[in-house]
Amino acid sequence: MIERWLITLATALVALAGWLGVRSVSHEAGRSKWTSPLMGIACVVQLMALSLRGEMRQACPLGDLGEDLLFLAWSLTLFYLLVGRVYRLSLLGIFTSPVVVVLQVVALVPGVMSRHPEPIAETDGWRETHAALSVLSFGAFALSAVSGVMFLVLNRRLKAHHTTGGLFDSLPSVHSLVDNSKRLLVVGLIILTIGIVAGFLTPGMAFNPHLILAAIVWFAYLYLAYQAFHRGLSAQKLSIGSVALFLASLVFFILL
Repeated sequence: MIERWLITLATALVALAGWLGVRSVSHEAGRSKWTSPLMGIACVVQLMALSLRGEMRQACPLGDLGEDLLFLAWSLTLFYLLVGRVYRLSLLGIFTSPVVVVLQVVALVPGVMSRHPEPIAETDGWRETHAALSVLSFGAFALSAVSGVMFLVLNRRLKAHHTTGGLFDSLPSVHSLVDNSKRLLVVGLIILTIGIVAGFLTPGMAFNPHLILAAIVWFAYLYLAYQAFHRGLSAQKLSIGSVALFLASLVFFILL
């Protein structure tokens, strides 16, 4: 299947981007100039694979777990390209690439992605919008979790008084990581809100397990955002909450 070769190529590009980034930092040569371009090419290749799957499904390519993981990997890559460039967090690619690689490697495991996908008979504009935006929102939540991991790494090094070294010198400031995580929470909530509304507007979908779970995830992230913006939640708790919520939500969606 051509799309499997495309996914393999995208995986190799993302892995190379991460490796070059780590190599550049470890040799104290600053941030790699190749990370963002390679991630950008990978994003295009991912989109090509999704387009092929969409043509087979004759609908949004979210018909099996493999397609869900590929869509999530593309969403995470896309948000990295947008956020990393806007907020100058290029090192985010080093932390993002392993997540994308894992998602796509799992998608390539035999049996995870159907080799002969059947067209989706019943399609609806609201249903398609709900599915696409719900997974897209997880790209923002995933990157928020990645920013949280970066903060926890930086915070631990600060407490251990390890304030020198290639990785430490390349990490963004604590404030920029926290602000980035908060912004991504808001972006993810906005996208997920639209997705959930589209789900409720889909005929016969009001009590769908995925929609109910999406609503639960929405409330959980809304509570985390409320604590962060209005209750003065500490940066460490925000980071831990972002990581824990994303992992829990991902596991629940995979099991359903």
